[in-house]
Amino acid sequence: MTILVTGANGQLGNCMRLLAARGGDRYIFTDVSTADGLETVPLDITDMDAVRRICAEYRVDAIVNCAAYTNVDAAETDAGLAERLNADAPANLAEVMRERGGLLVHISTDYVFGKEPYNIPCREDQRGTPTGVYGLTKLHGEQRIAASGCKHVIIRTAWLYSEYGRNFCKTMMHLTATKPELNVVFDQTGTPTYAMDLAGAVMAVLDDWRGDMAGDTYRNGGIYHYSNEGVCSWYDFTKMIAEYAGNAGCDVRPCHSDEFPSPVKRPSYSVLDKTKIKETFGLRIPYWTDSLKTCIANLKKNQDHV
Repeated sequence: MTILVTGANGQLGNCMRLLAARGGDRYIFTDVSTADGLETVPLDITDMDAVRRICAEYRVDAIVNCAAYTNVDAAETDAGLAERLNADAPANLAEVMRERGGLLVHISTDYVFGKEPYNIPCREDQRGTPTGVYGLTKLHGEQRIAASGCKHVIIRTAWLYSEYGRNFCKTMMHLTATKPELNVVFDQTGTPTYAMDLAGAVMAVLDDWRGDMAGDTYRNGGIYHYSNEGVCSWYDFTKMIAEYAGNAGCDVRPCHSDEFPSPVKRPSYSVLDKTKIKETFGLRIPYWTDSLKTCIANLKKNQDHV
């Protein structure tokens, strides 16, 4: 099976690279630009002809779309670009997979929820109520994939972090190591997701689809939720980052969201219900603090080797 990965130089893409090296499938890692030390096929997924050409050249059977416009604040003033990357580009991938009879695995977000006050974990069939342009464009992407008629799996995730790129975990490791005190919001609740765990879930989907490749439909297609297990606030997340990183000298304090003005209102509660993905693909999802310990241990090990 030949699998094309978009956004391969990002957090999830890098984790997919590591897991792909352990399997027997052929992977084509693509991104809009190259990165030092990473073998990358240049691909602009907003260019339909380019997507068709690459998929035909490599005889692609499935696409894992890790690419997105993820700057939540900037999206408010750059809605056109956010729409192209989060809705038009996934629609291109979906159309090419429909033409080829392949599978599109698309990564979406908890930001498709948030406007209505929820207090129980969000299920896949819950109505999308995004609070800003980012969430709205990601919801548009989901809708266009579903309307394309291609075989697809959409995985909504949340609070992604890893050893790669810029993310909340790495930022807070640095800040709690260099600041005497830090204020972090406690009134936004969700669940962190370790990108390596999410990559494992994507691999489980691909393995499952392998037995359905010849069919006109995919029996387990549709929308799924994936984050690590458990619930916390950004404040709780930061407290654990500081503890596991050994940064006890920083006084981490809880504060309200309105103390950090933002052009977009973020979801106050976006915990995802993972029952469906666990039952369908037989997944056992790690608790969020267990995965956080693993990530921070890896980051500290890498620091020691610098």
